[in-house]
Amino acid sequence: MNEFDILKELSLEEKAMLTVGKDFWHFESIDRLGLDSVLVTDGPHGVRKQKEIGKEMGSSESVKATCFPPACLSASSWNPELIEEEGNAIAQEALSESVDVILGPGANIKRSPLCGRNFEYFSEDPLLASSAASALINGIQKNGVGTSLKHFALNNQEKMRFVSNSVVDLRAMNEIYLKQFELAVKNSQPSTIMCSYNMINGEYSSDNKWLLNDKLRDEWGFKGLVVTDWGAMNDRVKGIKAGLDVEMPGPNKDNVLKVIRAVQSGALKEEDLDKVCLRIIRLALNAKKNRKNTTYDIKEHHEIARKIAVGSMVLLKNADSLLPLDKNKTYSVIGPFAKKPRYQGSGSSQINSHYVDSPYDELLKKGYSVTYSENVDDARGKDAVIVFIGLTEEIEGEGFDRKDLNLPESHNRLVEEALKVNENVVVVIYAGSAFLMPWKDKVKSILLAYLPGEAAGEATADILAGDVNPSGKLAETFPLSLEDTPCYLNFATDRKNVLYEESILVGYRYYDYFNKDVLFPFGTGLSYTKFEYSEMHVNEIGENQFKVCVKVKNIGSADGAEVVQIYVEMPESKIFRAKRELRGFKKVFIKKGEEVEVEIILTPDSFSYYSVPLKRFDIEDGNYRIYASSSSRDHRLYSDVHVKGNKDPQVMPWHPGDDFSLLFENNSLPIIEEDEKLSMNSTLRDVLEDEGAKEIFKPLIDKYTAPFKDRNDGMSRMMMAMALDMPLRAVAIMVGESQAEVEKTINALTIK
Repeated sequence: MNEFDILKELSLEEKAMLTVGKDFWHFESIDRLGLDSVLVTDGPHGVRKQKEIGKEMGSSESVKATCFPPACLSASSWNPELIEEEGNAIAQEALSESVDVILGPGANIKRSPLCGRNFEYFSEDPLLASSAASALINGIQKNGVGTSLKHFALNNQEKMRFVSNSVVDLRAMNEIYLKQFELAVKNSQPSTIMCSYNMINGEYSSDNKWLLNDKLRDEWGFKGLVVTDWGAMNDRVKGIKAGLDVEMPGPNKDNVLKVIRAVQSGALKEEDLDKVCLRIIRLALNAKKNRKNTTYDIKEHHEIARKIAVGSMVLLKNADSLLPLDKNKTYSVIGPFAKKPRYQGSGSSQINSHYVDSPYDELLKKGYSVTYSENVDDARGKDAVIVFIGLTEEIEGEGFDRKDLNLPESHNRLVEEALKVNENVVVVIYAGSAFLMPWKDKVKSILLAYLPGEAAGEATADILAGDVNPSGKLAETFPLSLEDTPCYLNFATDRKNVLYEESILVGYRYYDYFNKDVLFPFGTGLSYTKFEYSEMHVNEIGENQFKVCVKVKNIGSADGAEVVQIYVEMPESKIFRAKRELRGFKKVFIKKGEEVEVEIILTPDSFSYYSVPLKRFDIEDGNYRIYASSSSRDHRLYSDVHVKGNKDPQVMPWHPGDDFSLLFENNSLPIIEEDEKLSMNSTLRDVLEDEGAKEIFKPLIDKYTAPFKDRNDGMSRMMMAMALDMPLRAVAIMVGESQAEVEKTINALTIK
């Protein structure tokens, strides 16, 4: 039977059932029509399939799988081919476990380095983020396994992510926060998209017709289905009207009944329900067709993880060419991550790895004279000391945001102690996001390994030894202070309304616009060799399409790779713009002494801005400057071109420092008012502040926290950290309680 034949056979009750999950990890099935359940599992840098797949999140151990480098590191490769190879390997492991859809990649913009989930996201720049997301989607889906591009949209902090309201102007939304989703949809067509928990300008993502239908489907041409993040469903009937297909997790008999009654009463058109059901049926049929029994080579996949890690690590400093290490010298190795590196983030993406190697052991295997010690004095007299430090699971993870940009005090102190006894200090850092380095100017070398996946030890040792020349570049800016960050005053506060007052000035766009010094610029990364740029040419190959050609020569003593970055500037623009924006890039591998010509295509989109008055992207007529660069602040060559467009560009009249409300219709911010009365969207924090409700809902709260409160693993920390900010509607679903009964209890309290 095809999808239309199955739809004709469905009863109204069966249609309603399809819109809600069967359990925590399955979509609903219709056995009498041969419509199988679709099995989804967490990703996005590996397969996190629970052994008891019907159970709630974190209630059982997950199966063994390869832990590939999380997005914070893989994005630093600036290499889509490498990330696609990762996707291909993940798909093989998914097929071996009968998994139909991997819940990833995560493509949200890194608005602040404090976001606890930044390790799962690619970049502060939408072009780089979309390139990495598309590559991962392509690698997975070419094997017949589905993906779920997430979290759509404006989910840029963990605090109150279930109920916060992202207040964003339309220009910033379209140019920055939706652009990477748009490009990934148009270039790769993910089979599903996961809507975020939060509200956008006063409306929950799960209810947002403008977002899920008008933008996603009508404008971008998305053909797949939309699934909620787990517990994100606000109004099931409104969600169907908006184009929200599947509510997860299930079951939720209350919402099934609401859908049935809405159709029967005429509040919901059955044709709208049919559209949703067709998309669900189509995915289920495709999943069934693509299933196959397969196995994978564990060692081969480990080597792929290693390849991605070494191709992504970022060398930030290397004074006196202290790296690579010399086998004729002696080294002291210290630090908490030298033997047990932190190699992945914590929360729903945490992989149960086959095995993990240590950098200390791998350096020994390579024949280096290294000794491990917990006493810094032992570093005295050695040729150099290698200090392994970073951010811990307690500091960053899903469900909570970081409080500051500091590394643990004990880690910084370890570097300072090492400097007292040895002037040659190499610092290796494992972390998921940007941080401060108070010792930066004192140490000789800094290697940013981010979170390298299960091959952390081998990959780190490969770079330190020079067996692989580092070629990673930062996909985010490292600021000098928290106060310097674009959204310092409007990030993860106690307010539900989150004002994106920086508008389009996110990441390097902000630092460049205000000429702020930074610790390390976006796009920065050193090599054990050097590259020289020459002979830049920009040729028009179509209307507002240009081919940028530049020669790059390896003038150093080692083979290596360079990322050529193309930035576009309009010096005499009539409108408010970022100073320069990344519009193209290419990574090239060049042998020592050789020269290659790099070609990068710029399209009309490379010169566009979003015009709110016109309700579309537009191009301003005029002269543009094209830079060939090695980072956002290392511009080697440039060329000017004329681009045809609108000579009277139209944007909302606003510049940084102006009243934020000027960017909105009628100069009115779409904020939500705090509700003094309890509702299904009240959080557990709200409940605990109400003495009457506190006692009545204690059994519900205890049921939620019981599986996690006495455990100290990443999943449990996540579930406990986000508990207070979770709304009652989501808590009920997570613990298998009736939402209708919870709502009755709330209504009874309100009446009293």
